[in-house]
Amino acid sequence: MSPVSVDGGGSKKIRHNYYDPEDFFETDPETGVIRRHDGQRCVAISEDFVASLLAGTAQEVGEEAARAILYQTGVRWALEDMKNFQPNMEKEFGNVKLSEMHLRFVLETWWWPLTTQGWGGWNYDFAARSSGIITVDLYDSVIAQSLERLGKPVCYWYAGLFGGLFTHLSKRELNSIEIQCYASGHDVCRFMVGADKRINAAAFWVEEGATADEILGNLTA
Repeated sequence: MSPVSVDGGGSKKIRHNYYDPEDFFETDPETGVIRRHDGQRCVAISEDFVASLLAGTAQEVGEEAARAILYQTGVRWALEDMKNFQPNMEKEFGNVKLSEMHLRFVLETWWWPLTTQGWGGWNYDFAARSSGIITVDLYDSVIAQSLERLGKPVCYWYAGLFGGLFTHLSKRELNSIEIQCYASGHDVCRFMVGADKRINAAAFWVEEGATADEILGNLTA
């Protein structure tokens, strides 16, 4: 996945290092339509829009249902995005299957467009994989930074995104939960990905007020 420029001969030249909006987005001045380098249509939104969306959803269906809706929205986004990402990447890199590529290379190639779009940076950790756990640290969460410091996790959309991503890559159902959030006063949001049993246990510890390190310690001991 990379921006595409056209050389003088009319052939497409693939670039993988793009840091400026001009490298990644194309805007039609007549219609105002914004598209990514791969042709996907985008829309520019403000922090006020994000905050209003979250508050409005909770007001309409209740906070618990809103959490589930936002989580499932993230899951669906990841799964739908993978339908385009996987075949495009396999084609670009010599028809090599995604499962045969280095996992970290796949993850960074997938996430970089989201960073470019303003969804923040990330770091993932497989150190507890033997215990059935993957952790993801998220920096500059759009959702958490759009809200006040509420003293509780709020990044349900991101949790769903990571759950959907690793469900696709592992070919088995995985879920995700935020165990540390910027909205709770932390500098970094942290998520835990795993099977239902692990996630349910983590949810209990989150409700009990345990820290991320305590939760991971309890589940990997």
